[in-house]
Amino acid sequence: MSRLFSKLSTLIHKRSVRSFSSSTTGPCASIACIVKPSPDGGLLGHLLLFNIGASKLVSTDSSFPIELFDGKLVGASHGWGLFSDRRDRSVLISDFLNPYASKSKPEIIHLPFFTAMCNGQTEVVCNVAMSSSPPDQDDQDWVVGIKFLGRQLSLCRPRRDLRWTNILAPFESWDSSKLMYSKKDQRFYLLAPGGNYLCSWDLNFKEDKKPKFHELVLHNLPDMPRSHWKQLDSYCREDHWVESPSGESFLVKWFCEYSPKNSSKWCKSPIVMVFREEETKDGRKNMRYTDDIGDLCIFISKGEDFCVKASSCPGLHANSICLHGRVFATVNLTERTYGCYEYPQGTPSRIPYSPYWLPPFSP
Repeated sequence: MSRLFSKLSTLIHKRSVRSFSSSTTGPCASIACIVKPSPDGGLLGHLLLFNIGASKLVSTDSSFPIELFDGKLVGASHGWGLFSDRRDRSVLISDFLNPYASKSKPEIIHLPFFTAMCNGQTEVVCNVAMSSSPPDQDDQDWVVGIKFLGRQLSLCRPRRDLRWTNILAPFESWDSSKLMYSKKDQRFYLLAPGGNYLCSWDLNFKEDKKPKFHELVLHNLPDMPRSHWKQLDSYCREDHWVESPSGESFLVKWFCEYSPKNSSKWCKSPIVMVFREEETKDGRKNMRYTDDIGDLCIFISKGEDFCVKASSCPGLHANSICLHGRVFATVNLTERTYGCYEYPQGTPSRIPYSPYWLPPFSP
């Protein structure tokens, strides 16, 4: 259809499972956790992650926190999982997904109960974003942000606050509108539906709940026939705002002709457009289309999106976009190819829907 449409490229072959032993691992896709009784009367958790760089299934065994027994993974940020209790709706953050976490006592951080605003709701969590990984107890400024389906988002400093600061977003958003934290700007960003505007809040959110608005002006759009643009309009689309380790900002537009997984061609060709921020002037962010993001690999999923240097993670392809959600695939911008992942041998036949990328882990 156009130069943006990728042809199939085989990237992943089935490999066997291996126990975790490397000094570093990831990025990984979350797979499942199998919980069984342990000999000491507690619970044992068998965690399964898919290390895409090594194309292998990574498994770890550790004590499974009783607080997570009725918990559902509803978000991920900086390698930490956000869990919501199915019974009492309590929420907590845990490093249980980290293969380097304590095997005897994974860390648990309890968060305040959610409180719904009159025009908001807290039943469906879209994503969680954090200002950093949970720091030591002495750091009181660590911030957690939650984006819910609809207009509500909630922010708090877990080391200091007893309740959430609830904010009503200036627009109705669905699960594709995600909250992210910019380390460079020290602000939480939220894309408006359509991807033409970006609103943000600084860390002084208790005193000032009004967002700052930024218009996104797109330049150097791909040269395609009008019929191709119309076809793209009929596809599913997600817009993502991502920041690189060096502070570069990217707008990623992900188009996908989605069909059910049980059909003969469930992994439809994903199409991505990447725009790099060039400058911000008078509230406008000028974004230029690019097919070259250099030695970077961007990870898009239901968790907080992130970006890593491909050269720092063996097995990753530079100038690539890794997708996990409507499809489970990598798009190579250099070769204009894509490849869908297959879960390795050793993956249970039935696994929960858990479309989260986890950043590289190290001791």
